[in-house]
Amino acid sequence: MELYKSVTLWIFCLCLIGEGVPEKQNSSASDSLLDNSNAPDFCRIDEPLCKDENAVLSFEAIRSIHKQMDDDANGNVDVAETDGFLREDLNYHDPKAKHNSFHGDDQFISVEDLWNAWKSSEVYNWTVDEVVVWLISYVELPQYKDAFQKMSFNGSTMPRLAVKNTTLTLSILKILDRSHVQKLQLKALDTVLFGAPLMNRHNHLKDFMLVVSIVIGMGGCWFAYIQNRYSKDHMKKMMKDLEGLQRAEKSLHDLQQKLQIAQEEHRTVEVEKVHLEQKLRDEINVAKLEAQRLKELREGTENELSRQKYAEQELDQVRMALKKAEKELESRSGWSPPESLQKWLQLTHE
Repeated sequence: MELYKSVTLWIFCLCLIGEGVPEKQNSSASDSLLDNSNAPDFCRIDEPLCKDENAVLSFEAIRSIHKQMDDDANGNVDVAETDGFLREDLNYHDPKAKHNSFHGDDQFISVEDLWNAWKSSEVYNWTVDEVVVWLISYVELPQYKDAFQKMSFNGSTMPRLAVKNTTLTLSILKILDRSHVQKLQLKALDTVLFGAPLMNRHNHLKDFMLVVSIVIGMGGCWFAYIQNRYSKDHMKKMMKDLEGLQRAEKSLHDLQQKLQIAQEEHRTVEVEKVHLEQKLRDEINVAKLEAQRLKELREGTENELSRQKYAEQELDQVRMALKKAEKELESRSGWSPPESLQKWLQLTHE
């Protein structure tokens, strides 16, 4: 009974071993077929890098770029296809210089030609630091330099940035902005196809523009300062002139008031003078009439005493008129007596 159990157990183990060996052989064969199907063309073109995973990924990116440029899918990129690609995809308005750089003497570019041209490019041998400088200076996306340094992206990985790769840009580099992804892809595509950009010249141009901007800004500030100072000085001068004008206006107003008062006083004096002259004329006329009357009485009488009496009365009348005139003259020192009164004064004085 025990022998029977032992034989049965051995048979079962042999069956398990027999089933496991073919399965392992089939698995190894399928893995080998998968590896061979991934990059048969690349191993034929560049056998030393056939086992390099990064090189295989870069080659796949180069082949994708070539396929994108090869519109008729005949395996070669001609000049017309390059011209259309440069104008439509890279937005070059005058791609003649790029034609010469890309094609050279070869009018048809195959995948192998494109890969060999890429390997001979200066960019292919860039270090991680040089790629970071390219990212900052040429692409102008410095916010992603830490991700590039962390992933150790050197020049040989540049083709992978030139094709659409959501896993690389979104998951690995953490670039969430689509415009940044598109900008990075276009700059990388231009660098892969046409070589290293002239970043130093670009920096010099930016420095020159910065210096010019600073000079213009300083000139503008200086001009604004001069204008502000001139405006302040001009404003002070205007304020002084305005104050002088106000003082002159006030003085003119005071003079006008004084002139008006003087004119009123002069008018009053003129009126009083006219009244005084009229009054003096009336008194003189009255004195004349009285003197004439007394003269006639004196001449008409024969008595010497009566004549003397009339003469004394006539003289008293004249004296009274002269005293009144003298009082008026004393009250108005600036007044001059009329000619008739002056004659009477002269006669009485004599």
